[in-house]
Amino acid sequence: MSSTLSLEKTDTAHLAWDKRWRTEEGRADWLRPDADVANLIERLRPQGGVRALDLGCGVGRHALAFARAGFETHAMDLSEAGLAELKKSAQSDGLTIETHLAPMTALPFADDSFDFVLSFNVIYHGDPSIVRTAIAEISRVLKPGGIYQGTMLSKRNANYGMGREVAPDTFVLDGDDDKDHPHFYCSAAELVALFDRFELSYLEDKVHSKPGSWHWHMIADLKA
Repeated sequence: MSSTLSLEKTDTAHLAWDKRWRTEEGRADWLRPDADVANLIERLRPQGGVRALDLGCGVGRHALAFARAGFETHAMDLSEAGLAELKKSAQSDGLTIETHLAPMTALPFADDSFDFVLSFNVIYHGDPSIVRTAIAEISRVLKPGGIYQGTMLSKRNANYGMGREVAPDTFVLDGDDDKDHPHFYCSAAELVALFDRFELSYLEDKVHSKPGSWHWHMIADLKA
């Protein structure tokens, strides 16, 4: 682990994801909604009138699930390739989804716009300043009492501390297709502090598809 922090850009993850979304092989593992997200959609569906944002939608696995549940769905990403795939899928399925090309640090929406914001495996791609700005933007566009669901990288993750530390708790693994751009990691206490404008209702450290791939899964309400 490097002990000298660099000045390199830490908001470059969308470039790697855009490359991935351009191939069928790259999209293959990102077509089915996560089980935690699917369960929350089913909880929200009976309410009706849900206005939802999939922040960092990729090729749209969750935005498509929102639309199928009857939500007024907005999907945002900085990958043109991902948004193009989402548009094709939505048109094929006869679904209405508003897509937006924008960064997570400057959401193109008015204050108090959404009942539900999802950001799955997205906002930890950057340094602490970028993460805090993204969280502030999520807080801004959520209605008071609105629900946020998302993931963060856990310090239990096997990649924590590996490679070059380019900002506090932010690492780059050069030559690794998945981790060759900045990733930020946090503990449970640090996560709670980052989301201090929210009331957590669910927090669990879960392993994803690879051994050691610990991610925090969270659901929280924006405090009034």
